[in-house]
Amino acid sequence: MSGCEGGCACGTVRYRLASEPIFIHCCHCLNCQRQTGSAFVINLLFETDRVEVLTGEPQPIDVPRDDGRAQRVFRCPSCQVAVFSEYGWPELRFVRGGTLDKPSAATPDVHVFTRSKVPWVELPNDTPAFDVYYDSRTLWPAASLERLDAILTLRAERGAA
Repeated sequence: MSGCEGGCACGTVRYRLASEPIFIHCCHCLNCQRQTGSAFVINLLFETDRVEVLTGEPQPIDVPRDDGRAQRVFRCPSCQVAVFSEYGWPELRFVRGGTLDKPSAATPDVHVFTRSKVPWVELPNDTPAFDVYYDSRTLWPAASLERLDAILTLRAERGAA
């Protein structure tokens, strides 16, 4: 996926991915369903500095979630397509798989919040699936955990919670 590009519907915002993703989620939670107007969302997890914005400036918008917290969604200022999300960690971007130039390149590593999955979506037997969430330390490959640890170190250095 390194070097893959994507962007919004109108072309104002374009980005390039500087590496492979840390991990790829397919989220079936009600928040994602509501925010996307679809049955689920594909999120590719990347360090923020590995998502290079080529053109445009995605606008951050805090969107309320059912648990009372906010999720920051970065949208194109023109067409309003959501290209990235942030869940309280500015060091980590959740790139919306549907905004890739080749969305089929993003195959989920895990399905999460399947308790709210729409019944007509069938999950593949060879991909882990969880009713809610999971422990990344038991599921992610070693290289992804190293990248997570680097993010945690950066957060600690900045005094982030």
